[in-house]
Amino acid sequence: DFDLAIISSPAISADWLEEKFDYDGYIFLSKHAAESGVLALTCHNTGNFSDAKFGGNSRQVSIPHPYIQKSYMQNLWDTRSMFPGFQITIEATHHGPTALNKPALFIEIGTTEKEWNDVNLCNSVGQIIIDVMKEEQKSYPIAICFGGTHYSEKFTNEVINGKFALGTVIPKHALEFLNKSLFQHLITRNNSAKTALLDWNSLGKNKQKIIELLSTTELEVIKI
Repeated sequence: DFDLAIISSPAISADWLEEKFDYDGYIFLSKHAAESGVLALTCHNTGNFSDAKFGGNSRQVSIPHPYIQKSYMQNLWDTRSMFPGFQITIEATHHGPTALNKPALFIEIGTTEKEWNDVNLCNSVGQIIIDVMKEEQKSYPIAICFGGTHYSEKFTNEVINGKFALGTVIPKHALEFLNKSLFQHLITRNNSAKTALLDWNSLGKNKQKIIELLSTTELEVIKI
């Protein structure tokens, strides 16, 4: 029920994909890099809250892939003994592509060339993805997330152990870019979301702005 396409151009710039492929959604298999060098297996939805420095368009987010993300993260967590030394985490929404009209999700292996070229590691992650794609996807309530760090422990715990699947995740450092037009764009791209999860203690100076923006919607607001 799925195809594998290998593209020569960077996946973060694959906004052209629908010109050649017409699918229900897109899952990008990619490498993960981090200055910390911490070994990590990550998963995240895509989008830019300010300038588009790494693919996609400025101030545009993709349509999330919440059910696939939750299923993948849960399966990955259940098999974590296969990946000793690796942090298993979601990342906040970042980088492109952003313009696709169907859901987009990045699944990444980090963090150095050693891991990117580890055939056994890549095969192990690939098998989990195949298992997920073969499953009939369960339905969960979807939440948009506000606050937290780029590697949010609270939102990672929610996607693995909680009842919510996650839509766009706007980290604390990006909250300053939210205004009415970007917020409305987020709501449109997350049109199945009924809830907003707030990492309450990390909203900082933008707390009141977030509360006022959410008050214009019918989203249930939950502080975590």
